[in-house]
Amino acid sequence: MTAVNKNMEQKKEEDTPVNTEAKDDILLAALKLFSQKGFFNTSLTEIAHASGLKNTSAVYLHFKNKQAIASQLYTNILDSLNISIDDIRRKNQKSSAQLRGIVDLLFQLTDDAPDIMRFLLVLKLDEFIPEAMSLQQSPPFVKVHKIFQSGIKAGEIRNIDSMLANAYFFGVINNTLRLVLLGTLDKAADTYQSQAWLAAWNMIVKK
Repeated sequence: MTAVNKNMEQKKEEDTPVNTEAKDDILLAALKLFSQKGFFNTSLTEIAHASGLKNTSAVYLHFKNKQAIASQLYTNILDSLNISIDDIRRKNQKSSAQLRGIVDLLFQLTDDAPDIMRFLLVLKLDEFIPEAMSLQQSPPFVKVHKIFQSGIKAGEIRNIDSMLANAYFFGVINNTLRLVLLGTLDKAADTYQSQAWLAAWNMIVKK
């Protein structure tokens, strides 16, 4: 189980409202359906059926609509990523080691929890939860941006705009993961991790 999965499980255990288990089942079913079929091709009836509920009325006890389910999923995933990135930053001082830890996390998630990564990297979230903050504006990725700023200041990363460094680095990482998730690269993400890391790091490292 990845750190993000553990964090999501811990969050679930800390919730105490009545019928929390049913709500969690809805979220897990929706995540799988959204990632495999897309948001617009998934119906509330399908979500209810996959959750083990009798009908959509049971879904409405927990969420007002399908968009609310997607929004809650996004919030939960970002919260879990935020915790994981905090943990990586605490364990590593150098920016290179922190970035390596984040890359390790993302590749592990792609292999172990591909539905989460498809939701984040393949689906066009702004089309169905337009009010949600972008990944780049979210707390975990604001923290990642600070890693680039620190790396530039420390001389690990070459002296370019920190937003460009972020874009160059994660352009390689995210595109590699998308190719795996879409099946264009037909092996496990772990197979490509070393190559992707070297390519991404060489884009920004101070030589």
